[in-house]
Amino acid sequence: MSSNGSSNTSRMRTIFRTKSSKALDRMEDPRDALDDSYNQQVAMLQQVRRALADVATAKKRVELQGQEMGARYQKLADQAQEALNQGRDDLARTALERRSLLERQVVALRDQHAAVTLQQTQLQQKEQRLAASVEAFRTEKETIKALYSASEAQVRANEAVAGIGSAKNDVGLSLERAKDRVAQMQARAAATDELLSSGALNDLTAAPDADLERQLAAGAMASDVDRQLREMKSGGARPMGTRTGPDSWLTIAESSPTP
Repeated sequence: MSSNGSSNTSRMRTIFRTKSSKALDRMEDPRDALDDSYNQQVAMLQQVRRALADVATAKKRVELQGQEMGARYQKLADQAQEALNQGRDDLARTALERRSLLERQVVALRDQHAAVTLQQTQLQQKEQRLAASVEAFRTEKETIKALYSASEAQVRANEAVAGIGSAKNDVGLSLERAKDRVAQMQARAAATDELLSSGALNDLTAAPDADLERQLAAGAMASDVDRQLREMKSGGARPMGTRTGPDSWLTIAESSPTP
């Protein structure tokens, strides 16, 4: 297998591992689990509240029925009294019998009302405890989520600073390739400079006969150096342009005075 093929395979494996790791992170994200648990508790609380509403409705229905029976109970008493006033003992007896039967029904209804009231009280207590528990869980959930998000952000920042990321290898390779290209280009520039200077390459921008001028200038410089050496050996004046002082640089390469 070629080196390019091996590099591509390695890159594909790295991408696959990165995507798999991200998928696992999403599956294991505790924030999602906390939200799911909170939603389940909220659903339970809503069920309890619906049951409480149903019990309250049933209690109200019993109370309305009791009020109707109470009104009838009182009306039967009034009818019995009216029958006696009219000398109708038979009608008075009938009214009292119905009132006695209604009284037993009211007692049974009152027991139902007491049972429904107790059930309502118990559900209200459960609803209050569950609501408090859900609210406490919500507060703790948000705190844990905030801590997890902060830790996750810190990990990502640390990985970015340390170069620990999915693009670390690519970044390192890119830097190495760039450095190699710069070094190659610098070497090539130096080599072409030497070739141009030596005349091995023709400078197409140079003036005609520039090579002769270059060689003559080099000869003149060598002759001037030889002259300065002879003067120094014979104990003559030091080379021009070597005076001291803040403005001494102005004397560099000054022409020698005419002897």
